[in-house]
Amino acid sequence: MVHPVLRNEADGDMRPPESRLEEAVGLAQAIQLDVIHAECAKVNRPQPSTLLGSGTVEQLAQVVEETEATLVILDHALSPVQQRNLERSLKAKVIDRTGLILEIFGARARTREGMLQVELASLTYQKSRLVRSWTHLERQRGGFGFLGGPGESQLELDRRLIGDRIIKIKKELEEVRRTRGLHRKARAKVPYPVVALVGYTNAGKSTLFNRLANADVFAQNLLFATLDPTMRQVTLPSGRKVILSDTVGFISDLPHGLVAAFRATLEEVDAADIILHVRDIAHIDSDAQKADVHEVLSDMGIDPETDDRVIEVLNKIDALDDESRAAILAQTGRNPRAVAVSALSGEGIDDLDRLLDQRMNVNRQVVDLSVELGDGAALAWLYAKGEVLERRDDEERAHLHVSLDPADLARFEKRFQPQSQA
Repeated sequence: MVHPVLRNEADGDMRPPESRLEEAVGLAQAIQLDVIHAECAKVNRPQPSTLLGSGTVEQLAQVVEETEATLVILDHALSPVQQRNLERSLKAKVIDRTGLILEIFGARARTREGMLQVELASLTYQKSRLVRSWTHLERQRGGFGFLGGPGESQLELDRRLIGDRIIKIKKELEEVRRTRGLHRKARAKVPYPVVALVGYTNAGKSTLFNRLANADVFAQNLLFATLDPTMRQVTLPSGRKVILSDTVGFISDLPHGLVAAFRATLEEVDAADIILHVRDIAHIDSDAQKADVHEVLSDMGIDPETDDRVIEVLNKIDALDDESRAAILAQTGRNPRAVAVSALSGEGIDDLDRLLDQRMNVNRQVVDLSVELGDGAALAWLYAKGEVLERRDDEERAHLHVSLDPADLARFEKRFQPQSQA
């Protein structure tokens, strides 16, 4: 594993190179790769042919030979030519950061949508790897009609086949997005508010999801443990029901092609009523990870600093020392849009539940409604959709003081048409 430290990139980087290298090793270990050597390599002047300097390449070739490594990962984007030249010099398979993340996504995808997204990103990546100097693709093939004219090269055929498959996958993904949109409309009719979990990969989103939803979603100390979005219905302390959505983790320098391919997954975040930004507050790069998540949210048109939907969940406070922990608790105590928790131990979860309840009630109206005692359906509807703050019954009617969403109030009046409002 090699993390190239480019002078022009390192100057503006919030993370030290050692931290970048550690994350890259974690990515490799997430798919059970055995990392036998890891180093940071300074690159004063990137070489067009290999990115790395000739001396570094020679040194790496020696390491590969001595350790009998079969794979070299460069934690940086490589051009197809650079990848090919490094493979020749190092006499081992070489992949870059994009290739590694694609491998992880391919291992994690479970749903049809997830697998389609992975295949789309992989094919787009592979298409750029088809270069004319790859000798095994230079042979000519015969053909006729639409199957490829006489003399069409294997390279052109492969590129055309990949292009056709990309078009087909994009159409299938559009169908998935359309279905997702219909599901969202169906949920809007219920309606249950959506609470979406976002955050840097391995921040503890799935553990928090399991804690809030009493679920058993795959959660391990691995980068990108979650890839496919998962949803569960959750009942808050007030009795109000919400839909909790777990999403794919963000990561620094996520290739643009991958962001585009996973846009459908992030649509749930854009449509959410509340966005919980889960942070690993015990991580040394917590602030840099926060900046990366904010950048992705900003790209989606969500301003985390001003959007009232965004709540910061400072997770893993159980891993802090007493002084740091006290400082974090004091910080969240002053911030109405932040809460400190430990998804692992359950500490602070009650505070998070109360905060969610408060947020859900911000836009609610408190109204007085009068309902016939015999109208059990209307009374049940009000108890299910609203929060009954006070109730007084006479011989014929129930007089209720209820907190309701404006949309729910309109639905109630349309559906049950109360004769009067007390």
